[in-house]
Amino acid sequence: METRKITIEPITRIEGHGRITIHLNEEGKVDHSFFHVDEFRGLEKFTEGRPYFEMPQITQRICGICPVSHHLAAAKACDGVARVEPPRPAKLLRELLHMGQYVQSHGMHFFHLAAPDLVLGFDADPAIRNVFGIIGANPELALKAVNLRRWGQQIIQRLGGKRVHPNFAVPGGVNAPLSPKDRDEILAEFDTMVGIAKVAVSIGKDWLGSNKELASMFASFPSNYMGLVDMEGGLQLYDGEIRVKDAEGDFVAQFKTDHYLSYIAEHVESWSFLKYPYLRKLGWPDGTYRVGPLGRLNVADKIGTPLANDEFKLFKQINGGKPVEGSLYYHYARLIELVYALERVAQLLDDPDIMSNDIRTYPTHTQLPSQGVGVVEAPRGTLFHDYGTDENGQLTRVNLIVATGNNNWAMHTASGLVAKAFVDGTKLTEGMLNRVEAAIRCYDPCLSCATHAIGKMPLEVTLIGADGTVLDRISR
Repeated sequence: METRKITIEPITRIEGHGRITIHLNEEGKVDHSFFHVDEFRGLEKFTEGRPYFEMPQITQRICGICPVSHHLAAAKACDGVARVEPPRPAKLLRELLHMGQYVQSHGMHFFHLAAPDLVLGFDADPAIRNVFGIIGANPELALKAVNLRRWGQQIIQRLGGKRVHPNFAVPGGVNAPLSPKDRDEILAEFDTMVGIAKVAVSIGKDWLGSNKELASMFASFPSNYMGLVDMEGGLQLYDGEIRVKDAEGDFVAQFKTDHYLSYIAEHVESWSFLKYPYLRKLGWPDGTYRVGPLGRLNVADKIGTPLANDEFKLFKQINGGKPVEGSLYYHYARLIELVYALERVAQLLDDPDIMSNDIRTYPTHTQLPSQGVGVVEAPRGTLFHDYGTDENGQLTRVNLIVATGNNNWAMHTASGLVAKAFVDGTKLTEGMLNRVEAAIRCYDPCLSCATHAIGKMPLEVTLIGADGTVLDRISR
């Protein structure tokens, strides 16, 4: 028997275009596999020469799913360039915008991208294993999912004028205060949204409980973990220090965000345009790590809202207090963060400072632009924006390490483990390959963020005549 190669292209139910190649040995078993990202990143170079203050608007065009993350990371980097500290009300408003994105992004991923596998089954007919299948199977649940995402997007719209690509954060703060009307309208639906999140948590926990053996082995592997925490070790999504723990849960490092280059380096492999970050002190590949919901909960000691912290305590019991390794537990961690984001919205809106008009600090004429680093926890993981400028404020150097890039090695490893566990080339089924894709979906990657989508897009339009013949085909 000759060796064969299986190609999964494109990976479905993710943002962007990636592929997986699975190489079989002579017995038809998986020998090795690769996770390929073929899109090429050019944003760092083509933004050089632009005024630094344009970056909050430019960089969020990388993506339509998580533009707020780039918008805020860019604004924080611009704060550093301009050497200004935003007023406290501006920081609260930025975080409120961030929580709106978490609600819509985490809600969308669980209900629209993950649920078809969990609710309908990995082996379900691909024709129904999608959001439309969820609508058919449980219309009430589908409406709740849409309603939750709508509420999160409306928070973004109320602050930034648009649900996608808002115009809100600027160097030194934000450009508009929150109105009492918008505050009250957000809060009016809060209890309903928390109820929907509780339903999602229940679905996720019930599935994991009923499939405990699968969850414990599916793409489960030891790694380092990274996420933002406050000085007490509490989960942070907008601000904080970067903490790293190892596979045993032991402390590896904790550092200020603007020191990231002293701790993180990037590696290149021939099969992907997307680089592989790793911890300098541990070297390649021992220093690879995981970010995102699982990474954040594995490094945090607590969560600062009551409902989410109760779930967090249960999460910590899964592996006896040690880091949870199974990739399917990303879904549970994501739902705990969804609850936290909802509760944090209420906390922010209850703070009197959030209604203040003191929303921006302007740089003085004596402060020359310099360098700035902005870091936030995007829904998919830790996001770094690093800008250097000349004395006129024109960008001379831009470096981005995007959340999905931080998880690149983890996704490659996860998909390879699942391929070896489930794919049999002698009796290949679609469900086997879907499980390999599902390993990638656990990480909710945004490949356009990671590569900025300069490359081949997976779009093909085929015109078919009444007799079934192909009349024309257009692709890009």
